[in-house]
Amino acid sequence: MAQLLLVRHGQASFGASDYDKLSDLGVEQSRTLGQFWARCDLPIDNMIAGSMRRHRETAEAVCEALPDAPPLQIDAGFNEYDFQDVMLRYRPDFAEGGVMRRLVAEKSNPKLAFQELFSRATARWMNGESDDEYEECWPVFRDRVVAALQRILDDDSKRLTAVFTSGGPIGTAIQWVLGLDNLQMQSLNWVIANSSVTAVLYRPGQVSLSYFNNFAHLQQTGDRSFISYR
Repeated sequence: MAQLLLVRHGQASFGASDYDKLSDLGVEQSRTLGQFWARCDLPIDNMIAGSMRRHRETAEAVCEALPDAPPLQIDAGFNEYDFQDVMLRYRPDFAEGGVMRRLVAEKSNPKLAFQELFSRATARWMNGESDDEYEECWPVFRDRVVAALQRILDDDSKRLTAVFTSGGPIGTAIQWVLGLDNLQMQSLNWVIANSSVTAVLYRPGQVSLSYFNNFAHLQQTGDRSFISYR
């Protein structure tokens, strides 16, 4: 069977003006994954990244340790959904500069406060009651990701493909493979670690989950600060 590795990007720049850029930690997480794969002598035949900056930067940092890596291809089908649009449809007042940042900063745990807000916003996005309000509604996003997956699964000539993407597409992929509902997909999405790897096995007419959210490459450093989720 062929294998597909879905890699969540390294930590992005949470709270910065350009979230899409990897943080210093995100770069190190990605390099650590590349070094781990090099030690495993992983025979990657095909490498694909979404078109977002954090996807490309993660792939580039991984490839630093993989001199024989195949050329990186770009497929925007693996891009994350527009979380800013999702938040604005839930809280239109967030369109005013700094409102959301100030609201979150007032809390004792800003990252947890943001997660709670974001969870409610994504639940609204996925419930199907306001699809026409979004730039890309949930059914369209889901179909886009599944179509990108299908382009890979339809060609099993590549024995091992690595895809660098985000938590949303990875959660959607697992939802599709396992037949999960939207609430279960959301629960999966929140626990996907930065630079973690999820593996899918496939051959014509058959697809199955091999493992989910593996970040052994971070654990083996012995430094718990290397493990992040936002």
